[in-house]
Parts: sequence; C-alpha cells; structure tokens
Amino acid sequence: MKRLRLVLVPLLLALLLPQQAMAAEANCAPEFRGSSINPRLTSLFSNYGNDNSRLDDWTGADGTYSVRLPSGKELWVFSDTFLGQVNPDGSRPPVVEEGGTTVFLNNTFALEREGRLRTIYGGRPGKPAAVMPPRDKKHWYWAGDVTLAGGMVEVTYQEYERFGTGAWDWKWHRNVVARFPQGRMERPVSVHDLPSGNGVAWASGILKDGRHTYVYGVEDKGATKYMHLARVRGESLLGRWEFRTASGTWSPSEKDSARMMEGVANEYSVTKVGDGYVLITHDTTEALSAKIVAYSSCSPTGPFTGKQVLYTTPETNGNIFTYNAHAHPGVAGDGLVVSYNVNSFVNTDHYRDVSIYRPRFIDVRFG
Repeated sequence: MKRLRLVLVPLLLALLLPQQAMAAEANCAPEFRGSSINPRLTSLFSNYGNDNSRLDDWTGADGTYSVRLPSGKELWVFSDTFLGQVNPDGSRPPVVEEGGTTVFLNNTFALEREGRLRTIYGGRPGKPAAVMPPRDKKHWYWAGDVTLAGGMVEVTYQEYERFGTGAWDWKWHRNVVARFPQGRMERPVSVHDLPSGNGVAWASGILKDGRHTYVYGVEDKGATKYMHLARVRGESLLGRWEFRTASGTWSPSEKDSARMMEGVANEYSVTKVGDGYVLITHDTTEALSAKIVAYSSCSPTGPFTGKQVLYTTPETNGNIFTYNAHAHPGVAGDGLVVSYNVNSFVNTDHYRDVSIYRPRFIDVRFG
C-alpha cells in the first residue's frame, strides 16, 4: 500500500497542477468585448500620406511602433518608408533610381503632436537618408520596438544582409539598439550591439513591468516562428540581459534562451490588461493569415494560452496581405489600440495605389 501511495501521489499532482495552472490563467484573462476600426489614427495617416503640401515627407510605411515622449508627443517608428508626392489619381511616382521623385528608405520616424504629424529622416536637405543608416549597400536596418531610458529614446533595430541577387536573397544578421536624444532624432548619438548569438531577432515587443524591462523576440524558421524572452533590470536595454530557459528560470547566457511557444509573428506585443497580460499577434499558425489573435497569461513570462480571434483584416485578398499586428498601450483609443501592416506581393501595386502600403489601426475592447 505504501508503494501504491508513492506512485499515486505524484501522478495525482501531475494531473491536478496543470488544471490548476489553467484555471489561474483563465482567471487572469480579460474578457474580449469586441474590436472596431480606430477612425482617428487610420484617417490621420491616410490624410497625412495624401497631403502634398510637402514633397519630402511620409506617404506610406510599415513597422509601426510607438512611444509617448515626456513632452506629450507620440513618436512613431517605421521600417520601410516611401517619401514624396501623391499623384491626383492616388498613384505614386517611380523611385529616384528609376527617374522618378519617390524616395524609399529602410527606416524613419514620424512625430505626432496634437493630431499633426512630421516626418523625421536623416541625411541632408534634398538627399534624405535612413535615421539608422546602413554600413554599406548590402546591409540595412528594420526597426523593432522602442523604449525610453534616462531621457533617451532607445530604438531597437535588426540588421539584415543581402547574399544574392534574388528578391528573397537576404537574411537577418544581428540586433542593435540606437540611442536618440528626444530633441534631435535625425541620427543616433550611439549604437550598441545587443545579444545576437542564438538566431533570435530581439525586440519584437518590449514591456516595462515592475523592476524589469521584458524583451520579446522571435526565432524565425520560415513557416514556424517561436517566441523567446529576455529581461533587463531597470529601463535601459544596455543593462545585463537574462534569458528565459526551458525550466522557467533565468540564465545570463543567450544559448539557454528557450522556445516558449510558436505561432507569433516577427512583430507582436505583450501588454498588461487588468490583472493579466495579453499577447497580441498575427496568427502565424496559418499561412498568410488575416487573423489577429490574442493569448493571455497571469505573468509577463507566460505561459500564454486561451487563443482568441480579435479581428480579421478585410484587406487580405489576392496579392494583398496583412502582417505584424501589435498593441500601442500608450496611445489613446476606444480600448487597446492595435496596428497592423498591409502589403502586396506585386511591387508595382505600391506605385499604382498609395493607400495599400500604410498602417491600419483598430480598437480592441476588453472587459
């Protein structure tokens, strides 16, 4: 009988503990009440992109991260960006290299103040450049999430490199963080390497919670993408990084960073909502999915469970696809503001119709 007890007790605990954990996660999960288009932000960027009062500013982009500055301004962080004019028929002139007037940059900013936008880029008058310039023509930077630390704006970037002449002959290379003074955003004052030795593109999302800043990353295996997690004590990403392991502990070694779940996109977010945490992402368990989904947890470290569909993007059709949904908790809206990007597999579509390649915004309401 004693031996039977020794066998039964661990077995019962193994059965009960996951159920108790699932019940706890359910108690922390906020109730989804619905979603709808955010008309203010959607029209703000649409009207700004169509405005030809300046011919060297933003007409479309993707990426779409944001941070509220102490001044009350909202800094919008973009990756690939078109600058220039919009033709009366809603088309876009060719890029400068092809004899047109459109400028294409791999990263820019837009600064919002009281409902008005201003484009920020590097370079010099008449020759715009990315705010985070590449080291050569075979490399470029796409933006990750952004945070504030000690009065400085810390913007994360992933460097990519081209290795062939094909349209898809490029790959992720490394992670960096660039520091910008709030009053001069045209170029960074310093650039610092971030952990890059384990194949994880860090800063898909950033969350400040308690004494730590949590940094969420993605291990991109093409059709399958895995979530990874690191943290830094305090606010600055220049601090000592720790990585979440398979056993749920923290390690100073990036090689110990574990795959926490699959199904996240290259950009996603984790946000504190009520007593819980909500992970919002495009659903990458389906190829080219139009679904924006949420998972919930009682902790910023997960596990994230209870998948819910928040919104199905209406633009997805034919050559048009949507991607990289994530939340903007610092932006006012009728609920939690979420952005997503729209693109086309046919490059000429971006010159035929400027409205395609612009962020869309929705409000997600939780109980």
